[in-house]
Amino acid sequence: MAHPPLPAVLLARDLRSADLDHDLPGALLRTYAWMFTARQADNRILELFRQGLIRGTVTGGQGNEGLIVPLALLADKAVDVISITHRGLGGHLIWSGHLVDHLNQYFANAASPTKAREGNVHHGDPRHRSLPMISHLGIMVSNVLGATDAQRRAGRPAMGFAFMGDGSSSTGDIHESLNLATVLGLPVLFVIENNGYAYSTPVSEQYAPGLELWRRAAGYGIEGLALDTTADVAATLRTFADAIDRVRRTGRPLLIEARTLRLRGHAAYDTCTYLKPGEADAFFAADPLPKLRARLAAEGHGARLDALEAELAAFVEACLRVAMAVPRPDPAGMADDLFAPPLPVAWVPSLDSAPSAAQPKTQNPEPKAESLTMAQALNRALRKILAEVPASMVLGQDIADYGGAFKVTEDLLRDFGRPRVMNMPLAESGSTGYAIGLAVAGGRPIVEYQFADFSTEAATQIVLNAATYHFRSGARVPLVLRLPCGGGLTFGSFHSEELESFFLALPGLKALYPSSPQDAFNALLAAFEDGNPVLLFEHKGLYRRGKQPVAWDPAYREVWRPARLRPGGFATLVTYGEAVHLAREVCEYLSAEYERELELWDLRGLSPLRLEAIQESLARTGRLIVLHEGRRTHGFGAELVARLAEEQFAALAAPPLRLGALDVPVPFAPELENAFRPTRDKVIAAIANWMG
Repeated sequence: MAHPPLPAVLLARDLRSADLDHDLPGALLRTYAWMFTARQADNRILELFRQGLIRGTVTGGQGNEGLIVPLALLADKAVDVISITHRGLGGHLIWSGHLVDHLNQYFANAASPTKAREGNVHHGDPRHRSLPMISHLGIMVSNVLGATDAQRRAGRPAMGFAFMGDGSSSTGDIHESLNLATVLGLPVLFVIENNGYAYSTPVSEQYAPGLELWRRAAGYGIEGLALDTTADVAATLRTFADAIDRVRRTGRPLLIEARTLRLRGHAAYDTCTYLKPGEADAFFAADPLPKLRARLAAEGHGARLDALEAELAAFVEACLRVAMAVPRPDPAGMADDLFAPPLPVAWVPSLDSAPSAAQPKTQNPEPKAESLTMAQALNRALRKILAEVPASMVLGQDIADYGGAFKVTEDLLRDFGRPRVMNMPLAESGSTGYAIGLAVAGGRPIVEYQFADFSTEAATQIVLNAATYHFRSGARVPLVLRLPCGGGLTFGSFHSEELESFFLALPGLKALYPSSPQDAFNALLAAFEDGNPVLLFEHKGLYRRGKQPVAWDPAYREVWRPARLRPGGFATLVTYGEAVHLAREVCEYLSAEYERELELWDLRGLSPLRLEAIQESLARTGRLIVLHEGRRTHGFGAELVARLAEEQFAALAAPPLRLGALDVPVPFAPELENAFRPTRDKVIAAIANWMG
């Protein structure tokens, strides 16, 4: 069925400051039409939920229309960035798409914009810079910062609209993002939707009594103000219009605490038993929608309002009939959409050295092989990327003037400048969210965590936001996250973690773990061009563990596949990272002392796992050994053993041997750390005992 045609009053999705001066009644009628449509749709969605026809977390925007509709009308939908929260159906309707499209999302049907993979209030429209929210509400604010900066870097006069509730304003990500926006000087309008409750928790239990949230702006050196969006829609329009004009003009962030309403509780299932007597009645008395109608009727527009309401109500019902007729979604192909497909050549210059008609080679010829440490090889790869891809940038803590904790980014600031090589505040989650926003909006960020351990501060951004973005919205997140990891350097529990199992337990992330300078060079290029969020694990013990020749390798993409480092017929030994060097020593010893030849494989690519060649090896040898530095219990080796044994169980002549670290936190003293980690003697003893 075709989508019902839009009523004429809904064809206009924009308001400007001049409209308020030249034709305020017309602007108010347009605003009322969108507010009424959103209310009508929200009410019908609630009814259908109660009938069992819509499922999920239906969190209506009844009462919030006086905030989101004026703001969405005043935004520049052609360039601006927004992430609308779960009470902003009116904003979604104005920003892009047809009401039927949004209803399809609520019905989770075959025509859902997210292919029915995302909750009914979590959708957005990344193609038009409406970033889909996740339930961790504070997380999305930093994404808006990054996407806004990407727009500005592309020369577009964009600003961002970042929303938070009174509850989520207490989260750390909000404060990280406010600070980051101030440090970077980003034109973002922060809006606190204060409806008095975070689910059932009143503001009196969320922050100090008498505190006005807008006054927090002073702590970040930015302007803040309060606005009651329930009182007078005309005043709301003017306040928002002035604020938007000011942010565009100054390029500086601004914070508004907007009083708003939640007329139907937190969600459709909310009983609201926590409300005080008479509180619900007070909410309905403050509802801005009937107030605006009364004003327009008093000004002589009563007959037009009656006609508009009848037309809009009929339009909503017609849209519902279309959405309800759409069939249920088909799960076929769902797993194929976990990762974004390869990047189109037109979107990013190829890192290949060879010239082509589509991407002519303008750089100097690739230098000959140099003898480099792994740290130097990574630096060379970063230089190549920064030189060849204008949208690329490197960001992290201490990576600019200082050159990074391990000097991997040394002299990049000198050669490429601060807009491309940026120090970040001590705010891993906010910085990662900023990078995600950059990536979604066309930037090409590479993030360095000072230590892999500190990336746990950004776990939600990495595993629940970046990793799921393509699956739930179809948007690409071409993002590289560099993780200096591993022990052996007596750094203790908080600077020595192996986190591959931690991150890869959740889907949507790719991962590489090189063991040599050449593979590190190749891995960074391969990760950068992939078009998905890629974790690049870099063992700190390898940064300066000798030098090896590093040269341009046209086959750099092969780093996604395992490499056979040593032939053998007795057993197949699979490892990665620094453990590769340990495994070489073990193989040499067993060959000399036991005359047993182990076939050694460097896994390199941890996600996606491409094990075909190793399976062929295991079919020949019939014995499997897996070695890694991470802890044995729940370690990545468990997944390798399971995958390989499932496919080659009939060929196994012995139980698989899984070798890893002890199941304790990383200890500090060298004697204790040596006992904790796999070592040459312990691995040899374990294999000898296993061989019998």
